[in-house]
Amino acid sequence: MRNTWEFYSTERIVFGNGSINQLDAILQRLKAKNVFLVTDPGIKGAGIADRVQGLLRESGYEVVVYDQAVPEPPIQTALDCFEFAKNKAATDAIIGLGGGSSIDLAKVVALLMAHGGHPSDYFGENKVPGPIAPLVAIPTTAGTGSEVTSVAVLTDVENNIKIGVSDNYLRPAVALLDPELTLGLPPYVTACTGIDALAHAVEAYTAKGSKFIPAEGPILFQGSLPISDALAMQSIELIANNLTLAVQQGSNLEARSNMLLASLLAGLAFSNAGTAAAHALAYPIGGLVKSPHGEVTGLLLPYVMAYNTAVEPSKMAKIAQAFGVKPDHRSEKELAYAASEAVLRLLKEIGLPTKLSEIGIQERHIPDIAKNALPIERLIRNNPRVPTQKTFEELLRQAL
Repeated sequence: MRNTWEFYSTERIVFGNGSINQLDAILQRLKAKNVFLVTDPGIKGAGIADRVQGLLRESGYEVVVYDQAVPEPPIQTALDCFEFAKNKAATDAIIGLGGGSSIDLAKVVALLMAHGGHPSDYFGENKVPGPIAPLVAIPTTAGTGSEVTSVAVLTDVENNIKIGVSDNYLRPAVALLDPELTLGLPPYVTACTGIDALAHAVEAYTAKGSKFIPAEGPILFQGSLPISDALAMQSIELIANNLTLAVQQGSNLEARSNMLLASLLAGLAFSNAGTAAAHALAYPIGGLVKSPHGEVTGLLLPYVMAYNTAVEPSKMAKIAQAFGVKPDHRSEKELAYAASEAVLRLLKEIGLPTKLSEIGIQERHIPDIAKNALPIERLIRNNPRVPTQKTFEELLRQAL
């Protein structure tokens, strides 16, 4: 039994409409003069990158921009971005502007700037030897929570699998969250990122208790903690009440703000408690299909929740109530099973697939998906119900 737990957070969080205008003060505090901005073509095309670049130049900063970030960035993209940064100018601070992929790319560049080497030197847990270069994360999506998390995910193209660098040193120095920057997000991207945030919150909340995680020594994902439980439940309530609205009414700033806050809270929760089976299964599936990570984890989430309900009825019942399910005369267990049904309804409301067959998974893929998910120990040990090859295959067939 583990007798102690710890809670880590980004050093500083700045949140609110128009908060992008505080960027100069933030960089002054970091004593930065030369800035490397990592973003993607979509953010560039939407004019957001130019707006941020303009703010920086007005304030007298030298800015170098890398705007070729891609979803699920390959290892080679991280190396290219790092080489681009090295060859352009001295850098005092890095800004990651965009979705989780841009921020993850910025994290890896900040890591390599501080410690050198190859990204593969740091794959796994607790491999980063010390602080990374000063990093400001500015999310333009409400989903990954990467602006406050300890994880950066890259794609190993050769082996068709995503690999993470996981270390508390990876947390950005500052998370700057301006809901106004999310107003232009298309409905589909809003849905995929929002359901990803829900998967983070639900899996953090229902993770195995920290006392019972079967691991020795320091671990990044510690299981369910009192602080992460509070953050995750608040996130679940915000998503239940705002995601459909944010998808259907993209200009609704209040819904956008609530979703960005929900993503932030979920990021703080899962980066300490961890995620579990839905994310473990999503990794091998992500290597087989082109669907975004959020779409895959969101699709799996209700099936994993139903699978786990037998061992987490109390928390699942509370999730159901967060979705507005009335207790009426139901037993706790009946209420608990309504939680997964509520998430399934949400998926339909926001127009995302609810079956693996809809994204290209076939029966023949199931044994390998289960087999490849089971060794992902940092996620599997978090799951409240201990999976086996057989039970994972049964779960996947229900989702097929």
